[in-house]
Amino acid sequence: MSVKKEKRIRRHKRIRAKVSGTSLRPRLCVSRTANHVYAQLINDEKAEVLTSASDKDVKVAKSGKDEKGMTHKVKVAFEVGKAIAKKAIDKKIEKVVFDRAGIVFHGRVKAIADGAREGGLKF
Repeated sequence: MSVKKEKRIRRHKRIRAKVSGTSLRPRLCVSRTANHVYAQLINDEKAEVLTSASDKDVKVAKSGKDEKGMTHKVKVAFEVGKAIAKKAIDKKIEKVVFDRAGIVFHGRVKAIADGAREGGLKF
């Protein structure tokens, strides 16, 4: 395992020691790969995934940077955040705990958080 991955896993363990999802306030867990981005709402008390969204569910026209300076991957991540927020609101969930999974809160991870906030989630 690479040093970079080991550091991320160490950070994630520290975060998970403090962050836990409940039925009233589930955990919004973000997962990012080189090509895709995923978000899940998890109830850790029952160990169940309440809902999920990914960039495979969202359609965004591919173009260069937009007026806000967002690249295509960041725009897609923003839409994933809005999609997970819509699914959460449909299940009557308004408050969540954000879990960045040890990934730096920047770029696509921040875009998911901003999209979820714009969609109506509070954290």
